[in-house]
Amino acid sequence: MFPGTKKGRPLSDMTLSKLVKELGFAADVHGFRTSFRTRAQEHTSYPREVAEAALAHLIGDAVERAYARSDVFDKRCKMMGAWAAFLQSGFITENIVKLGAAG
Repeated sequence: MFPGTKKGRPLSDMTLSKLVKELGFAADVHGFRTSFRTRAQEHTSYPREVAEAALAHLIGDAVERAYARSDVFDKRCKMMGAWAAFLQSGFITENIVKLGAAG
């Protein structure tokens, strides 16, 4: 979602945190993740495992993880597409700030 300066690498959480503070927002970058997870939990029917995988969280104990080896990539893509559609739906367009270089 937030590409970094190195190809294929995401923006670090520290960089994003610094930017949010420099822009004057009283926000924590973990709020982005919390907003996504809460929306997935309360307003979609995607399984918990898919939402947790999207956040790169491990679920279950070692035995469960040994047998559940899928990255549920296709399901995560659909879920993230739904999240993007929600963000672009206009629910808070006046509060959205474009990050990155102007272009």
